[in-house]
Amino acid sequence: MPDRQAVIDRKDLGALFTLLADEGYQTIGPKPYDGAIVYAPISSPEELPKGIGDEEEGGHYRLTQRGDAKLFGHTKPVQGLKAHLYPARQKLWSAEKAGHGFRVVKDAAPQPRYAFIGVRACELSAMLVQDRVFEGGPYVDKGYAERRKNCLIVLVTCDHAGNACFCASQGTGPDASEGYDLKLAEVVDGSRHVFVTEAGSDKGRAILSKLSKQDAADGDVKAAAANLEAAAKGQKRAMIAGVAELLAAKLESPHWEDVAKRCMSCGNCTMVCPTCFCSTMEDATDLSGLKAERTRKWDSCFSIDYSYIHGGPVRNTAGARYRQWMTHKLSHWVEQFGVSGCVGCGRCIIWCPVGIDITAEAKAILKGA
Repeated sequence: MPDRQAVIDRKDLGALFTLLADEGYQTIGPKPYDGAIVYAPISSPEELPKGIGDEEEGGHYRLTQRGDAKLFGHTKPVQGLKAHLYPARQKLWSAEKAGHGFRVVKDAAPQPRYAFIGVRACELSAMLVQDRVFEGGPYVDKGYAERRKNCLIVLVTCDHAGNACFCASQGTGPDASEGYDLKLAEVVDGSRHVFVTEAGSDKGRAILSKLSKQDAADGDVKAAAANLEAAAKGQKRAMIAGVAELLAAKLESPHWEDVAKRCMSCGNCTMVCPTCFCSTMEDATDLSGLKAERTRKWDSCFSIDYSYIHGGPVRNTAGARYRQWMTHKLSHWVEQFGVSGCVGCGRCIIWCPVGIDITAEAKAILKGA
């Protein structure tokens, strides 16, 4: 049975931030910065994007003024939470020369405890996908696992769809039924500004028990449900059904070369994707030659060097690299991890300089265009 829903008034939301800080969390949430909304450290609701929305389309992103006081009136930050759980650059180990050999120096720094607030359902789905990548196999990424275990997730449901969103067709939004600690649904009706709230875990129940709240009225619950329905029905894009099986049979489609004529191989799509995890290793020594360290950093399958082995790159054309990315994301990921690697957030569409749309390309390839 789901937890009973409660209502937290807007004026009482600051207590949540104070409580999270008292519990030892560093709160990460959406924040306006340099013409965009990004996930960044915040300490109060006053730092949230009050009254700010976003306009998104293929190759286009702008902030807009909503004309209301909503704190979560945007669709999603420009980047995901991936960088906080799977850092873009991370030292794996360091070593020092010791006699005729060497000794490994362990990094004793504790992993941070993050409280993520304003997490959308597609973002949460991406985190659950990455759990399979970094924790689901025989070789667990210990740093990721510790950061993930330490984090607390405050989901905020969507009340409208962005032009690039297609989470409904992927089954990853605009609502979530698991994986969160607290769920908030923002409801604004005239001067009334509340958050319909429910807990999804013991951690969430402990937090909620310490906050000022009231039982949710039927009107608030219905308003939150109506917002969710509007967010689902308002999505203009959708991924074609059965894409995983269908795409695997289209590896020789001539449309891959049509995409290649437009694709710049810049890698923007992989950088903003909340599930992409390609990486490379970088080894370095100091000038004395007495110390060395290995660093893991993000890479992209759109880089020509990513597939380099003896003799040259395996995928030396833009068409081959786009095919690798798309078929892995939508098809082979299912074979590898049991779920799709795409959560329908639409960031790859927004941040592609030429506006390549993964949903449109999938349809064109599968229809034999």
